[in-house]
Amino acid sequence: MSDIESRTPSNPRARKGRGAVSNTASARFTALGRELEDDGWASAAAEAEVSPQTVVAPDHARRIITRNNSPDLHFDRSINPYKGCEHGCVYCFARPTHAYLDLSPGLDFETRIFAKHDAPALLRKELAKRGYLPDLVVLGANTDPYQPVERRLEITRGVLEVLAEANHPVTIVTKSALVLRDLDILQTMAGKNLARVMISVTTLEREMARKLEPRAPTPARRLDAIRELHAGGVPVGVLAAPVIPALNDHELERILKAAADHGADCAGYVLLRLPHEIKGLFEEWLETHFPHRKNRVLEMVRDARGGQLYEAAWGTRMKGRGRYAELIARRFRLACKKHGLNAERRDLDCGQFRPPESDARQMALW
Repeated sequence: MSDIESRTPSNPRARKGRGAVSNTASARFTALGRELEDDGWASAAAEAEVSPQTVVAPDHARRIITRNNSPDLHFDRSINPYKGCEHGCVYCFARPTHAYLDLSPGLDFETRIFAKHDAPALLRKELAKRGYLPDLVVLGANTDPYQPVERRLEITRGVLEVLAEANHPVTIVTKSALVLRDLDILQTMAGKNLARVMISVTTLEREMARKLEPRAPTPARRLDAIRELHAGGVPVGVLAAPVIPALNDHELERILKAAADHGADCAGYVLLRLPHEIKGLFEEWLETHFPHRKNRVLEMVRDARGGQLYEAAWGTRMKGRGRYAELIARRFRLACKKHGLNAERRDLDCGQFRPPESDARQMALW
């Protein structure tokens, strides 16, 4: 159970530097829950105003490569060096995973970070196993591999070093300019057609980004990262994700144009996804930041999700269905064509793979 108390859901209020406005415990895996109630004592009210601090704890994973069989995805394996993400994106579809830890998908998700310190060593052992067949691995498919704590821990860099040693293809998904720190590794891999970076740009409006993604780099800094990656010879694309009806959907063409102007050669998008607890968290967020738009946003989400706030069905969960979803898809295709995005598909090379030493210490003998 989380020790960060939750604010009464009927009276949500923004917390500085945080995306979620409450910390209501998940009821999916526990019969217990608690919420903060003002009992008239000043101490309770004061505690509610304190912005929860980030706590990083070790995650003792047994494996680092996660497999999937989703027909919606173009990859079947991914690596996530962290559970939880301090960027605090209120819409993050990974939030419900914190419920498996008996923590809240709300504030806990962005303040209780679990770091897989052994990720490079685990990856080395998995890639060195007899019979391992290489294929594209996505680094950061769930949570951002370049969130703030990575600057200090450098777990993602360690993972990249192992992938580079093994000539293993990788696509990185991030919204952080911190990826530029590892430009030296990425340039070497890109020269062998082994690396690509996808930068997520949700909005070009600074204040909107501050509310949606309070601890992520500014939109301008992300565009700068696209330009610097491109200039460094690293293939780079943009993810306009998520597209939120009546909130940022009007920016779709502007985002794609700006990314192309900065050097992006490909693009993708995802319609807002609200699985499990994210529905309530997003409604609270709308009530806090955009109460006058709340009903309209939710109405349009339902229109694209068969009358619900979310549909998990393969084939529609990423893009939605119905007239609104079709309109977004058409706008996306036209904008990509206009700005030369997705004009040529270039798959990364799996043929150069060589198993790394199962123990990095053995390399010192040669």
